[in-house]
Amino acid sequence: SPHAKVVSNIQEVRARGAKTIGIAEEGDEAVKAYAEHVFYIPETPTLLAPLLSTVPLQIFALALASAKGYDVDQPRNLAKSVTVE
Repeated sequence: SPHAKVVSNIQEVRARGAKTIGIAEEGDEAVKAYAEHVFYIPETPTLLAPLLSTVPLQIFALALASAKGYDVDQPRNLAKSVTVE
């Protein structure tokens, strides 16, 4: 299931020492087990949910990287890869 794969990916990055931030719909308390911080969004129709999470996360990532002084136009350790399941 997609949920199990996401949880597995989160656990993998946490095992490598990364801090995690989750986005969940209001009332979803299960995400707290996988993330240090959680942003809650209102319940929305499935087709609109990506707009309420993806775009704000991209803006957040840009602001965070800029605040840390990272070059957002040339990320370090970026490699082209293809994953086939």
